[in-house]
Amino acid sequence: MKILFVLIIGVVVGAGVVWIYGTNKGRESAQSAGDQIATSTKSARDSVEEKLKVLDLRPENIKDQLERTGKVVWKKAGEAGQAIADATADARVTGAIKGKLVASRDLSALNISVNTTSGVVTMSGTVQTEEDIGKAMLLAMQTDGVREVVSTLQVKPRAAK
Repeated sequence: MKILFVLIIGVVVGAGVVWIYGTNKGRESAQSAGDQIATSTKSARDSVEEKLKVLDLRPENIKDQLERTGKVVWKKAGEAGQAIADATADARVTGAIKGKLVASRDLSALNISVNTTSGVVTMSGTVQTEEDIGKAMLLAMQTDGVREVVSTLQVKPRAAK
């Protein structure tokens, strides 16, 4: 049952992406969303690299420790592992929320930017009503791994046709 549900969601999301990407505005929005994902990924990668630099695990340090004690103690390696786990968890949370936004009929995943840092989700962009801000925040809060949601979403009603 769960697999069937996931498959149906996948088909719906895929069809929606194909439809949206078929329009010029859709292509621009898809490019914007891609840029946001690339920025989030780069941010997570930079965070991990910073943690690894702090650890100062150079070969000469390892050799010295082996000569002195006969073993290498990796106490700081847990910190690097935690940094990687945190960055991965944040990326997973961001992806899960973006997926929920794509599946939502009331909210536009293309108009809402999501960024997660240490379980704190920041949502920015535009929505149609104040109620949509609440819906977006609720959607984020109902995602595993979220500790807090900060919204800078702005109400910008659709232009009349």
